[in-house]
Amino acid sequence: MTAVRPGRVMRAVFRAPVRVYDRGFGWVFGRRFLCLTHVGRRSGRTYRTVLEVIGVEDGEYFVVAGLGAGADWYRNIQARPPVEVVVGRRRFVPGHRVLAEGEAVAVLAAYEHRNRWVAPVLRRVLSKLLGWRYDGSAAARRRMAGQLPIVGLRES
Repeated sequence: MTAVRPGRVMRAVFRAPVRVYDRGFGWVFGRRFLCLTHVGRRSGRTYRTVLEVIGVEDGEYFVVAGLGAGADWYRNIQARPPVEVVVGRRRFVPGHRVLAEGEAVAVLAAYEHRNRWVAPVLRRVLSKLLGWRYDGSAAARRRMAGQLPIVGLRES
């Protein structure tokens, strides 16, 4: 019997949402998630990453680089513009920008307010990602905005 490698299982779990989009069923996620198509900064290969939408304003979708500025998708869109975004049944070629601290803090506060029923879980997850205890205070949001970039994606 062959042993299942944990890395392979985790990779399959993380790739599952992309496969949903690949099969044309991304609409089931509504506007809660989006699929970002981007080009590798060194390889030139095309990649797709599913990201949670933490806010929408005037047709601009906000996502957070949960692994920080070192996240591959984030580094890739800094080097080359993103190719496509799929949100629900909508597809578009996006322009992108990194939010300034004040705007990022406001987007985070609105997200926390809309999702206050999951605040305890959210704070635990953010504490793990950030490496320090995230308590949801204004000071913690500012600190987080400096550590985890928030990107706005809109039809260009």
